[in-house]
Amino acid sequence: MAKTAAALHILVKTEKLAQEIMAKLEKGSSFGHLAKRYSTCPSARNGGDLGEFKQGVMVGPFDKAVFSCPLLQPFGPVKTKFGYHIIKVLYRK
Repeated sequence: MAKTAAALHILVKTEKLAQEIMAKLEKGSSFGHLAKRYSTCPSARNGGDLGEFKQGVMVGPFDKAVFSCPLLQPFGPVKTKFGYHIIKVLYRK
């Protein structure tokens, strides 16, 4: 079972905006570009890059998604107390 992961994410306030961003990703838009444009998280300036983190460090629903969703594919929206996340897991180990 994976103990660490590296992921990118885009954090927005509404589910509607998250769905719109997912549609743009499905049409081939760059995850990093969309993160810089829309994300309210400080990680936006790095294209949404959260780096590597241990399982259990992130808020519950986000952590669960990171350690169970498909790799290298945008996943979401995932609702947390911070808003709606679109997640792209780079790797798990």
